Amino acid sequence: MKGILVILDGLGDLPSKQLGDKTPLEAAEMPNLDFLANRGQMGYMHPVRPGFVPESDEAIVSIFGNEPTSSSRGQLEARGAGLKMMRGDLALRVNFATIDSLKSGQIIDRRAGRTLTTTEAEILSKALNKIKLPCEFEFRATVQHRAVLVLRGGFSDNITGNDYTYSKVETTAEKIGIFKPLDEDENSIYTANILKEFMDKAYDVLNTHPINKERIKKGLMPANYLLMRGAGIEIPKLKFYKKWMAVTYMPLEKGFAKITGMTNFSFDYPKLKNLDAYSNLWEGLRRACEFSEKSLQKNYKDFDYAYVHIKETDLPGHDNKPSEKKRMLEYIDKTLFKFLSRFAPPNKIKVLVTGDHSTPCRLKAHSADPVPVLFYNQSAPRFSFFRRIPSFFKKEEKNPEKKGVKFCEREARKGALGSIFGKDLLEKVGFNR
Repeated sequence: MKGILVILDGLGDLPSKQLGDKTPLEAAEMPNLDFLANRGQMGYMHPVRPGFVPESDEAIVSIFGNEPTSSSRGQLEARGAGLKMMRGDLALRVNFATIDSLKSGQIIDRRAGRTLTTTEAEILSKALNKIKLPCEFEFRATVQHRAVLVLRGGFSDNITGNDYTYSKVETTAEKIGIFKPLDEDENSIYTANILKEFMDKAYDVLNTHPINKERIKKGLMPANYLLMRGAGIEIPKLKFYKKWMAVTYMPLEKGFAKITGMTNFSFDYPKLKNLDAYSNLWEGLRRACEFSEKSLQKNYKDFDYAYVHIKETDLPGHDNKPSEKKRMLEYIDKTLFKFLSRFAPPNKIKVLVTGDHSTPCRLKAHSADPVPVLFYNQSAPRFSFFRRIPSFFKKEEKNPEKKGVKFCEREARKGALGSIFGKDLLEKVGFNR
């Protein structure tokens, strides 16, 4: 194996008062990542372009050298969830959500409080699949609050979803959106109307379902609404990476690996069985780090490159939990990166570490802030992480261990790699298809 790319979801952040005006990366103790940083190069990346706030699919697609418009979120998620797709089938990414009423359309929580158990989601999905429409469809719950909807047949994807939070539509994100055709084509109008009909019926099913009545009695948020985005009918046209292996476990990344020809290694994400969503996330994170290590160790001789995606670091950003994000980073460092810092050097494997986008805790959302990049390569000159060595370091050249830097946003901006666009990242560090 020549190189390993590790993407930590939502990695970039902004200083937090809870962490003494440091970012989670700055505050975290990460000796293994710092080991790689002090023997490699750093820089910072705009996953798509400066000023652009990317969704996860747009960022990943761009990092692997594609235009963000060359695929859709719905198609990637549906394929990652194992749904069979025919051309013309319309796929959308879905969130189980909580609204106060259909009349007001006020969104209380986009993820039903992160307390929807796997069993509850599966029961609600079964009820939703009994809805009668003038077309065949399939609704499938995936992980926690996530789901996928596929309408079977010849539909249009030139429509808006009803989830405006991530869209470019200027509206109040706390309000539910409306399915609208983006042109005057009959099929676009028909598609929007079918989705409106489904959503009206879905609200009736969810709002009166015993699962949600019981949740309300327990003081929990009912999963009484569905937020949809990323409509797509076309098979994503993405570059192939046949010589790559991937370790992914969320529908989006699994779908991406499948579409791009990677050999994907995955595991079933732990079921959410109680109200503690973060206990479930930690169980998933532990399994992800352990599984990644074993998969790399077992298969590294069979592939040129590896792509590892760790999802959990994104969630504390959305929930404004900087201390939790810091703890997750520290855990990943003492497990996965401890392994890589010992595994990569003797096997002469390059290591590339970055994020797909920034999810600053204080914003509770993705942002246009660049993400730090770390590139470890044994052939790179030591201390090449600096564009130039500051004069105050020259006095200490006899003791290079004192010249350490930390892998974080601030230091990355000083790095020799400089500013990078996502589409140029792999080429810049020599990771070939």
